[in-house]
Amino acid sequence: MEKKRIHILDRNFELSISDAEIQEKIQTLAAQMNADYAGRNPVMVCILNGAFMFAADLVRLLDFQPEVIFARFASYDGMDTTGEVRELIGITADIVGRDIIIVEDIVDTGITMSNILPKFQQMGAESVKIACLLQKPDKLMADIKIDYCALQIPNDFIVGYGLDYNGFGRNYRDIYKVV
Repeated sequence: MEKKRIHILDRNFELSISDAEIQEKIQTLAAQMNADYAGRNPVMVCILNGAFMFAADLVRLLDFQPEVIFARFASYDGMDTTGEVRELIGITADIVGRDIIIVEDIVDTGITMSNILPKFQQMGAESVKIACLLQKPDKLMADIKIDYCALQIPNDFIVGYGLDYNGFGRNYRDIYKVV
């Protein structure tokens, strides 16, 4: 059941995007990707921790057979970006000559993506595209192209559907913004 307000640690949040809207947008995104990757087998790199719910729902809607792997990078502390990207779990798969789809929960400043895109190119990827659940266009600081974006949102701090506040709040089906 959808809750209108939630409390996590020391903050209150209110409903921003319902699970029904999220699922509808993911279906649209999957249809685009199905058309673009028909008959191909790209490597989907799910960026942990936040993108796990999005990646799971997206992959179940794909008609092609992706290889799914995981990586983890960190650039946030609490509600603020540090501006520094740390690699916590790196890419272990051989991606030489492969099409890569980076699956990210949210692209706000774009700093993480601008730091990891060259890494995939240096590892010999044939192509690298970005799929994100959410994008904050007003906060974007890096020159990157988002190839597949489910929703564009304002510059609110959000939790739910895999996104967290200091490690908490990922478990909600809906997305909430801080009040």
